[in-house]
Amino acid sequence: MSGFVLAIDQGTTSSRAILFDSAMKVVGLGQKEFTQHYPASGWVEHDPEEIWGSVVSTVKAALKKAQCRAADVAAIGITNQRETVVIWDKATGKPIHNAIVWQDRRTAPLCAKLKKQGLEPKFSKKTGLLLDPYFSGTKIAWMLDKVKGARKRAEKGELLAGSIDSFLIWRLTGGKVHATDATNASRTLVYNIEKNEWDTELLSILNIPAAVLPQVKDCADDYGITDENLLGSGIRILGVAGDQQAATIGQACFQPGMMKSTYGTGCFALLNTGGDLVRSKNRLLTTIAYRLNGNTTYALEGSIFIAGAAVQWLRDGLKIIGKASETGKLAAEADPTQSVYLVPAFVGLGAPHWDAEARGAVYGLTRNSGPAEFARAALESVAFQTRDLLDAMHKDWKGGTARTVLRVDGGMVASDWTMQRLADILDAPVDRPTILETTALGAAWLAGSKAGVWPKAEEFAKSWALDRRFTPQMDEATRTAKLKGWREAVRRTLSV
Repeated sequence: MSGFVLAIDQGTTSSRAILFDSAMKVVGLGQKEFTQHYPASGWVEHDPEEIWGSVVSTVKAALKKAQCRAADVAAIGITNQRETVVIWDKATGKPIHNAIVWQDRRTAPLCAKLKKQGLEPKFSKKTGLLLDPYFSGTKIAWMLDKVKGARKRAEKGELLAGSIDSFLIWRLTGGKVHATDATNASRTLVYNIEKNEWDTELLSILNIPAAVLPQVKDCADDYGITDENLLGSGIRILGVAGDQQAATIGQACFQPGMMKSTYGTGCFALLNTGGDLVRSKNRLLTTIAYRLNGNTTYALEGSIFIAGAAVQWLRDGLKIIGKASETGKLAAEADPTQSVYLVPAFVGLGAPHWDAEARGAVYGLTRNSGPAEFARAALESVAFQTRDLLDAMHKDWKGGTARTVLRVDGGMVASDWTMQRLADILDAPVDRPTILETTALGAAWLAGSKAGVWPKAEEFAKSWALDRRFTPQMDEATRTAKLKGWREAVRRTLSV
């Protein structure tokens, strides 16, 4: 059997298809950006049809670049932007509304109402999550309530709902399979992560008919075969994981205590806690890291909504840079005597604050503040937010006694300046791997190992290779002063 494995990496701003060979090397890649829709303040939507078109075109592009036929591909692994949801017609596959994106805040009033009713402890105990617009459940409820006729159609069994992975699986298999994996399910606010099943009580609270939801499978499992008319031959879909869990797998963080952080549009740090379901006392999330062979591995997660998006703001909003890669060089030129802080709460603050109403702010400006100081503040905000997550994780879980080493991936980690500043603020080593396509690699490994053409977890972990380790260089007094300034800036930004 061929060792080629195709990863579909459906992200927040673009869709990518990456073809790996039997040596786990990238041999073909396709990428396509798609439109971001902002119909109201704090609302973010995607057109599911545009996403579908981008996935098909990038898959074909990756195969073409590698001069590979669909028949030569052993399996497909899918990884996706989590929490973004679609509801579609069961008969036609047509979406009833744009996808509501994970960044969207429109359900903040519903979350506030549920909190006021004292329901957050119930949701948190069962799902490991907090009542926040970030998660999928309230988005599904909103669409069922606001789209004309949707609730009646859902109750009749005419509609299906799911995160982007489920929508793609449905389309790829020609409507034969409605499924998701345990990691995506664990982000919906209606999945009991201890019992590993949809929770009927939580579904009832949000008034979501269970019939619209997908079947939940292991991360490495049988998700059907693609319609042969799509790519010329049917390919088995054998792996699925939400993007942050896929990156955790791609970073080979299989042992309890291992930690990875992905720096893309947002920043997401996961700490593997093994079979230990740790209930956070510090406003972190308890989530499923992966489920293999029916065995669940848990993680503590800290979610930061704005990381790379702050650099996009410098480029597209303020127009002080032409391309993202310029930011590190510009930040290095900043005046060291100025203490400018950016709190990037453009869509609220995530962990450990969970303040949906907070909005972005800049502090410490002087007459001499300019583009360099803004660039440094944007990059440092990512380091400061990561430090907040790391501190919370250490308070929550005592299972890791060794000093934390952070494995990093995502678009921002190409910047040496940013990674060095991250190590400085964390006061911990930061390891950048040689393969930065860790999200796609994780999805590919799930599929490839299930197909029997790639190694099992232990051998896969041995293949992880270090590009560079960044060690702390900043003196303690400077670090302490910077953190004090950051925490004061956050305190002033919080809405309550």
